[in-house]
Amino acid sequence: MDIPLGTHPTTRTRPLCYSRAWDTGVPPIADARDAVAALLSRLRPAPARRSVQDAQLVVSELLTNAARHAPGPCALRLELTPAGAALRVSVTDTSTEPPRRRPPDPLRIGGHGLFLVAMLSRGLEVTWLPHGKRVTATVPLTAEEG
Repeated sequence: MDIPLGTHPTTRTRPLCYSRAWDTGVPPIADARDAVAALLSRLRPAPARRSVQDAQLVVSELLTNAARHAPGPCALRLELTPAGAALRVSVTDTSTEPPRRRPPDPLRIGGHGLFLVAMLSRGLEVTWLPHGKRVTATVPLTAEEG
């Protein structure tokens, strides 16, 4: 008796991702923002322009904090969730100090980065590492309409 065999693809689709590490100095934040745009441009359906801008701002703020408060090596990892509904932004640095959100003050110049990250993402996760920490924010993405 012949039994029909079904075939199933054995390859899994890996999420789109990007990673980069810097040995010292201030990472080129403009390059990181470009990497966000390039990665998200590969997503279908394309994310709304506002979602791309939000993700770029989160990357800018997290890398700026790493450069300002944790001199030394740092790394960036961008990873789309499997359904493409969000972008996970992770920045690793050498500081053992937790990120601290300052209270909003419209008269203060600077110090609003973590407040913005919290507004634009689904929270902030801190993972302690042997020589520093990894800060991860998950930025929701909405599809472009039309």
